[in-house]
Amino acid sequence: MRPHASAHERTSLQLRVRGLVYLPGDSAYDQETAAFNLATRHTPDLVLAAADADDVAAAVRWAAERGMSISVQATGHGAANAITDGLLVSTRRLLDLDIDPEERTARVGAGIRWREVVAAAAPYGLMGLHGSATDVGVVGYTVGGGLPLLGRKYGFASDHVLAVEVVTPDGVQQRVDQYNNPRLFALLRGGKGNFGIVTAMEFRLFPAGELYAGGIFYPGERAREVLAAFREWAPALPADASASLAFLRLPELEDIPELLRGRFVMHLRFAWQGTAAEGQRLLDPMRGVAPVLADLSGPLPFTQVDAVHLDPEHPVPVREGGMLLNELDEALAEALLEVAGPDSNAPLLLAEIRLMGGALAAPAAPSSHGDHVAGRDAAWSFFAVGVMMPESADVVPAAIAAARRTLAPFGTGGTAVNMHGHVESADDAARAWPEGSRRRLSEAKAELDPQNLFRHGHAIAPAVPGPAPAF
Repeated sequence: MRPHASAHERTSLQLRVRGLVYLPGDSAYDQETAAFNLATRHTPDLVLAAADADDVAAAVRWAAERGMSISVQATGHGAANAITDGLLVSTRRLLDLDIDPEERTARVGAGIRWREVVAAAAPYGLMGLHGSATDVGVVGYTVGGGLPLLGRKYGFASDHVLAVEVVTPDGVQQRVDQYNNPRLFALLRGGKGNFGIVTAMEFRLFPAGELYAGGIFYPGERAREVLAAFREWAPALPADASASLAFLRLPELEDIPELLRGRFVMHLRFAWQGTAAEGQRLLDPMRGVAPVLADLSGPLPFTQVDAVHLDPEHPVPVREGGMLLNELDEALAEALLEVAGPDSNAPLLLAEIRLMGGALAAPAAPSSHGDHVAGRDAAWSFFAVGVMMPESADVVPAAIAAARRTLAPFGTGGTAVNMHGHVESADDAARAWPEGSRRRLSEAKAELDPQNLFRHGHAIAPAVPGPAPAF
């Protein structure tokens, strides 16, 4: 355990970078370290508000000279575990954004959010493979694989990355792709933040076309009927269609529609890139399975895709946990009702099952090194969220752990990095990768980051002894 950073160390780093360096107690420290998840409070020894990629490289070299651990944050959406020491590099000011409408590609800096890509690509009739919320940072989402709203049609976001600009643990800036350092390129697609700090990324865009999407809300007391119908309907959808179903216990907040405020409801989400007539025909079988509180589905501009899942737009204090599941049979449906149904009294804001398969089941594009994205073998993903307010903070983690135990017999044994949630241990972290990927990642970690500098967040243990990951 190294001592806390001193004013001397701050000055030493400040002399190497253009961005500002902060210590705990500085006026901008709390703002610079703040995460989207208000239940996670980062307290690193130092934080650098990086001005550019050169700053990032200089900071990594500086920390490596001192054996100081390094972490990175842009938007803070992936902050499941608190960072309690070392150097935190904030990349939220790396805001390059270039759209090439002829090549149908985008290049973004590490601080860019998906909503900015959506807005920039829309005038050209193009879209990117964002997830359920466009407020999320592009880079952090994609290095974790990235589960798109239309993933069953296009696959994982990382499948369509063309190049990554990264500062490796030795402080060297590299641009890697399938031809230039293809091994590192593969490690960065699914390997999360284990191998350096990504400063920019280039990826494919796709024709936006027409989108038929949205949600249907049902009374929570009809959960059994809705889930039974969903279990039969969703797997029979075309491979291009996406669907999920959430058990929602909504709080009494003014920004929630009065019809849903303070209620337990079922929320069906659906997305189809095609004509309104096709989308309506596909969704119609779910409209009559139970009384409908609100039907918010229909033709939807891509600039309004956040209306499908209605994820929170403002920071909230939460604990999250996820896992990957096999087929949704009757036994799994009963287990889901036990975990989150009307008789469960679960202190969970959300418990969601999302349909996998389609293009998400396709192998990574052929190359000598593949990638390290989990979930291609899963039929469903499960994700639970609880609000960490004083009255629930003691019971939410236990409820998520209990849900995982109940669903474990139906799981693949793995999780997805971006939806894993709070990491309890090195063994827990390792569940985010299939066994073969886990071994290759661990071996690469020992070789490419021999000091294990990048040991915060969703870190994998190196294959040889070294500083343990920080959880």
